[in-house]
Amino acid sequence: MLRFAGYACVGAMGTIAQYLVLAALVSTHVLGAVAASCIGAVVGAIVNYYLNYRFTFRSTSPHRKTAPRFFTVAAASIGLNGALMFALTHWAHLSWLLAQCVTTACVMVLTYTASSVWTFRAQQA
Repeated sequence: MLRFAGYACVGAMGTIAQYLVLAALVSTHVLGAVAASCIGAVVGAIVNYYLNYRFTFRSTSPHRKTAPRFFTVAAASIGLNGALMFALTHWAHLSWLLAQCVTTACVMVLTYTASSVWTFRAQQA
């Protein structure tokens, strides 16, 4: 539970980065909510990789092992993020901000689970 709390706190930094990119792109009418959210999620993933590697999981595995795993999980989470954002904004007609809040909660559960059991798991001797 303590690790999840740390993951959530560190993840808040990546989420802030994602939401800033999302808000900037949507409010300036550069992109729609789904595409802007996905681009923001890429930025957030980069922030989260570094902070989770260093602080949450205190990984000792080499980046050549953890980075491909992390970004595989990130790619799946960005796909889920886009699908949920599309469904919530186009089919459920939620505002982009409310849709992103719901999406963030769903994606966080997936990424924490994958990160703790696969991405940053300590190497077995």
